[in-house]
Amino acid sequence: MRTVTIFGATGSIGESTVDLIARAPEQYRVVALTGGRNVARLAEQAILLNAELAVTAFDDCFADLKAALAGTGIEVAAGGAAIVEAADRHADLFMSAIVGAAGLPPGLRALRHGTTLALANKESLVTAGPYLLAEAARYGATILPVDSEHSAVFQALVGEDMQTVERVIITASGGAFRDWPMEKLAGATIEQASSHPNWDMGQRITIDSASMFNKAMELIETKEFFGFQPSQIETVVHPESLIHALVGFNDGALMAHLGPPDMRHAIGYALHWPERGHVPVERLDLVKIASLNFRPADEARYPALRIARDVMQTGGLAGAAFNAAKEAALDAFIAGQIGFLDMARLVDEVLNRLQGQNGLSCDILSLDKVLETDHLAREMTQEFVQVTAAR
Repeated sequence: MRTVTIFGATGSIGESTVDLIARAPEQYRVVALTGGRNVARLAEQAILLNAELAVTAFDDCFADLKAALAGTGIEVAAGGAAIVEAADRHADLFMSAIVGAAGLPPGLRALRHGTTLALANKESLVTAGPYLLAEAARYGATILPVDSEHSAVFQALVGEDMQTVERVIITASGGAFRDWPMEKLAGATIEQASSHPNWDMGQRITIDSASMFNKAMELIETKEFFGFQPSQIETVVHPESLIHALVGFNDGALMAHLGPPDMRHAIGYALHWPERGHVPVERLDLVKIASLNFRPADEARYPALRIARDVMQTGGLAGAAFNAAKEAALDAFIAGQIGFLDMARLVDEVLNRLQGQNGLSCDILSLDKVLETDHLAREMTQEFVQVTAAR
């Protein structure tokens, strides 16, 4: 029986993980579940999976969670520190599904067990990739990618010599606005950006998909996790979202990973690794699909992709600043303070200012340096937001 902890259990990745574990209770024992303000759902999950511990990130939600789990014997805790402390409890696999930079500290703590970190928190690699991988090596831990694209690359590389890889192609759905004329994008609303044509995801990641910031993050992830050069990493728009990634080799072959747009595939692969196990996802009918389509990923339409390439070239703390500015700009868009296109502009301005101040240089990453840069970039983004809102 495999022991599992899920960070971010009430989010979309967490819910899918809970679904798969609940279908095979004889295979898993749940150590801890963490969530945010949706304490009713967190309590339901904890009871369903008979978890040892349930943690909400918010201190003011403690009483509600404790009341919901009264009489169950499930331990209850609250606060950011409690989430990190939950990682001190041994588990064979930690599912890192917290959205944002908040997912980095518990993921780093979990590596100390020398077991497996299933990484759906893309911010961990974007902000602190070299540090995260060094910590995994230090403790003999395994990191498995859970983003569908990186899981696809990981699977395509099984048994292959990395030296024979010429390129990696990360596909993108194009998001909510892939068919919009560019002149309409400036007026895109929060509601319009929050509706994805293919995937059922949370609001923040759905908006990131519309702006392509999600894909920009994945380009950086690909470099950090697999060690490819930026020039080897490509992206194309693939509206059907059935091919998740392709790996090109020195003999001209392209190895493509196909699957339905259902995150349970990548999650299930991580849960069963190093073996393959049954996952209840749709089986593709190629005759019914009939055709697959591809379009160039236009960096004029999606400036986040160009910014990501700048970040990869800069290195150091650029990923931490990029992610923090992106999160702060997204907050401002959701709050109605800035427009859709302002997000990329503000992120670009923050990175340019920090680069000009030599604030992105760093020979050796540490958690303290990453968090310091994160704080600085968020403050700077908010300054730019206020200027933009005042216009």
